[in-house]
This record gives sequence, C-alpha cells and structure tokens, in this order.
Amino acid sequence: MIACDLGSNTLRIVQLDCETKKRIKEYEKTVKTADGLQKTGEINKNTINRIIQALEEAKKCIDFSSDEVVAVTTAALRLASNSDKVINKIKKETGIEFKIISGTQEADWTALAVSETLKKIDFEYKDFILLDLGGGSSELYIKKDDRAFIKSSNIGIVTITQKYNSFEEVKNSLENETDEIKKFIEELYKTFKKPKIFVSTAGTATTLAAFKKGIDYKHYSHDQITGTRLNTKEIQELLQKLLSMDEENRNKWIGVGRADLIFSGIAILLHILKLADFDEMIVIDDGLREGLAIAKCNENSKLDSIVNASKT
Repeated sequence: MIACDLGSNTLRIVQLDCETKKRIKEYEKTVKTADGLQKTGEINKNTINRIIQALEEAKKCIDFSSDEVVAVTTAALRLASNSDKVINKIKKETGIEFKIISGTQEADWTALAVSETLKKIDFEYKDFILLDLGGGSSELYIKKDDRAFIKSSNIGIVTITQKYNSFEEVKNSLENETDEIKKFIEELYKTFKKPKIFVSTAGTATTLAAFKKGIDYKHYSHDQITGTRLNTKEIQELLQKLLSMDEENRNKWIGVGRADLIFSGIAILLHILKLADFDEMIVIDDGLREGLAIAKCNENSKLDSIVNASKT
C-alpha cells in the first residue's frame, strides 16, 4: 500500500507491507503548500509546481505502479478557494488524485498510526493526548479508554508564521490563537481525568527529538526518533541553542528554510503542553500517511475476508 499525505508544509509518502505493517520505502519533501495562503486565499502556481516536481521525484524512489495508491490532503487545500483546480492539475500531471479530508478524519488516521506505534514500543496507549501540529492546522486527539475526542484548529506553523511579522509576535499571539483549544481541554478535564501521556507527532516534534539526539537533518532516522521523551525544560534549552546559532549551522540541524517555521512550531508546542498541564511529551514519527496506509490495508483485508466467505 502506498499512502500519500500532502500537508500544508510537507509531502509525505510511505509504502507499507499490509501483512507486517512494516514500511518498505518512504519519501518526504518540504513543498510549503500553504505558502502565501494566509494573504491570497489560494495555492499559487509556484507551489503547485513544487508539489508536482516532488511527486515526480518520489516516483523515482517508489514504484507507484507496483501497489495500490491512496492520496489525501489536509488544511491548506481545505482552506484554499482554488482547491479543485489544484487537485485537477496535480492529477493531470502526475496521475495521482488527492482527496481533501476533514480535520476529524485526519486526527483519526493519525491516532490510528500512533496507537499502533505506542503498542510496539510498550508505552501506555489506551489513555493519551495527541498533538499533530501541521503546517496549516493542528489536531488535538484525546483518547480515554474506547472513547475519542477531537479538536481541529486552523493554527499551523506555516499559517501562523506568515500571519505575524516576528517570532515575538507569534509568541504573544498564542493566548488568543489557542483559545478554542484551551476551552476544549478544560471541558474534557472537567469530565475526565487528565490522560496519562502527551504524544506529539509531525515536523516540529521530530526535529526537536533529532536535535536532542545529535542527529542532523541529512541523517534523520525514523527508528531513532520514535519514542523519544522531551520535557519542557529541554525544549526551551534546544530552542535557545537554535536561536543562538548562525544560519549555516542552524540549517545543518533543521534544514534550509525551516527555521522560522520550527521556531513558531516550538512556541505553539510549548503553549499547548502548558494548556494540557504536561511538562513532558513522547515523540512519535508516525502520522497521517502511516494511519492512512494501515486503514486502507485493514479495509482490503476485511473485503478479502468477505469475498472468501462468499466463495465457500
């Protein structure tokens, strides 16, 4: 199964073995889908070309003709006034048709992947709060036993960075920007006890985890990142180290052109940790693309069972 996730900042693709649920190949590229969206309300031509080029590049790494392909896109295309045009252009040029999904569906599939990974690494997984901090939106997923509560908010590292003029402005805006998230958490905490663990996925969290472990951008390793614990003191110290670096050294650790986005992401992450009353998080580098692949594998397995049963 090949699953494509066109996010508001990054295109992420994974090929998964449906039987073992192990990744065969993966591809990731920063395409900045939401670039300029805050001002124009549209996905611009340069961005569309970046996405198409990235997909063609991905085809050189992964044989798209060898497996079933499913493709979804999230906040940037949900918000863009020209989303149909963008999707049609991408399909015409690459043959891949993306489906726009809701924030709730995004959170469900991300949580599915995270739950599977938490089982594998022997963490408590029945009771957790998950933050998926993306480029154009944030999904907060709270799991209590067999119940799930989801809040999707239009606060992402690309949109928030382009909305304000400086890192200081971003930090000062978060009280207002996260008001709905604060209310969502407060209402749930009135009814249920605080979840046992806080889990974070997506680029900001994984970049911090890699930096903590001394892994630079070019040598990033999924297996070394998943399960990393980070407390708020460590996050603040890592932020200060990044802020004090010159551009060349910073690019080595977090990638070229990502600094302002990662700084905004760290500020949002710290603020939501505070709102949720946690001082530590567990980083999981499995998200929407993995959850989508797992869900589609499971669907196919059920269909196969039904077909086989009908033949007997």
